[in-house]
Amino acid sequence: MIEKLDALLAEVSSFNAAEKEEIEKFRIRFSGKKGILNELFDQFKQVPNDQKKDFGQKINTLKQAVAAKLETLKNASAVAEVTEKGDLTKPGFPLTLGSRHPISLVKNRITEIFKSIGFAVADGPEIEDDWHNFSALNLPEYHPARDMQDTFFIEKNPDVLLRTHTSSVQIRYLENNEPPIRILSPGRVFRNEAISARSHCIFHQIEGLYIDENVSFADLKQTIQYFTTELFGKSKIRLRPSYFPFTEPSAEVDVYWGLNSETDYRITKGTGWLEIMGCGMVDPAVLQNVNIDADKYSGYAFGMGIERIVMLLYQMNDIRMFFDNDVRMLEQFKTS
Repeated sequence: MIEKLDALLAEVSSFNAAEKEEIEKFRIRFSGKKGILNELFDQFKQVPNDQKKDFGQKINTLKQAVAAKLETLKNASAVAEVTEKGDLTKPGFPLTLGSRHPISLVKNRITEIFKSIGFAVADGPEIEDDWHNFSALNLPEYHPARDMQDTFFIEKNPDVLLRTHTSSVQIRYLENNEPPIRILSPGRVFRNEAISARSHCIFHQIEGLYIDENVSFADLKQTIQYFTTELFGKSKIRLRPSYFPFTEPSAEVDVYWGLNSETDYRITKGTGWLEIMGCGMVDPAVLQNVNIDADKYSGYAFGMGIERIVMLLYQMNDIRMFFDNDVRMLEQFKTS
């Protein structure tokens, strides 16, 4: 029996394994309920009295050797696992921080400027009907914007389309609110245009509307003057007569950009003046369409393309860059 115990001690001493399954098999073989150690303790009763002392010591030595071997193998296995997976106590890899899109940055900046003088933000659906997108805004049936070549129609009879401007938001707001009204309506708009460096079928607008008693064109000009000074730091503007079906009189707004660099010459075509938005006094017919007394109330409206403003502020020359999701371009705005 002593020889058998010596052989088992030698086996335990020489045993080595890296896989968890092999280590578990070793544990069960020696320390399991029906393992070798329990069998040896059961046989202890049958050992002659003169051999019990040596036999008992050998069993305890074997038991300690098995326990020590299991501890060593488990620690080695744990170290191997950590080495394979990496040090789990180390800090994780730094997460790459994103940034706001340049369109969002400029939209938020414009919104904050107008909020500071009392404008609230209004929102509306991107899928519109004829009334809110065309008819209520005094756009007649023969207007080119109603042609499928200019507008994305989803259905005909009745007309359902992707909105071509955020003026539809203003109509929805006017239908459900009484003057005085002072709102901004930013959002995506869609027009059936060829995609190029200067135009896209998807772009963003931000439009403003102010309706109250005794609102004049002078109020409109002063509001635009304040806006251009706050956004561009340039206060010299001019208003050129223009035409929009929903405003009368109407004007295009130019800001004097200057001719201080080659880029200034290029973007202003050598004139120093740069068009930034359209505006005008709300046509009385539009007020009547939404059941507002045009004899008592008047107002002004203005609108601009956000992409155009972004391209000016950041000196970008291709509108397609806003929709390419190129991380190299977006990373430039991390600190903004």
